[in-house]
Amino acid sequence: MTGLQCWTEWFDRDDPSGKGDFEELYALRNEYPGKICNSPLQIEVQTVSGLTVDETGNVIAVADTPIGFICKSSDQADCMCHDYRVRFMRPVDFCSQEGTFFLFLTHCILKENPGEICESPLHIYARTADTNIPATSTGQSIFIPHALDGFTCRNRDQKGSRCRDYKVRFGCPYRGYN
Repeated sequence: MTGLQCWTEWFDRDDPSGKGDFEELYALRNEYPGKICNSPLQIEVQTVSGLTVDETGNVIAVADTPIGFICKSSDQADCMCHDYRVRFMRPVDFCSQEGTFFLFLTHCILKENPGEICESPLHIYARTADTNIPATSTGQSIFIPHALDGFTCRNRDQKGSRCRDYKVRFGCPYRGYN
C-alpha cells in the first residue's frame, strides 16, 4: 500500500478578521490534537463555501505544509480575505480508504523519532492523551496486535462516538549497562 495517501477532515479554526484568515499548522495541531500527522504531504485550501483560491481572487501569503495557510487582509485590494478551510494529505499509514484511523503505527513513529525508540519494541502502551486513562479502560473498541504493528482505533467500530485521542509509549528490550 506504499504510495497511497488520504486526506484529513477540513479544518477552519480562524475567521477572517482585520488581519486576515490564519489556518496555521501549529495552531491547528493544538486545536485538533492527533488529527494531523507530523509530516503532511500536501495542503488543499478552499473557502468554507467550496471556492478555490483562484476563484476568490485573494492574494495568498502562505499555503504550504510546514506553515499551513495565511491570507493577509493588507495584501488584498479590498482589504478583505475570504473565510478559508484547509485539509492535509497524509501517508496511508495514518488512515485507510475504509475509514480506519490508524492512530499510531510503530514504523512511522520510529521514522519520525529516530534514536528515541528502540527498533524492536516488546510492548506498546496506549493511554488517552487528555486524561491518561489506559486504552483498555476507555470502553472503546481498540486493536493492539503487537508492538511492531502499532495501535489502532477505528471510528466505525465505536458505538455512537469517535476514537479518543491516544498517546503511546513502548516497552523496549533491556540493554544492560555499558
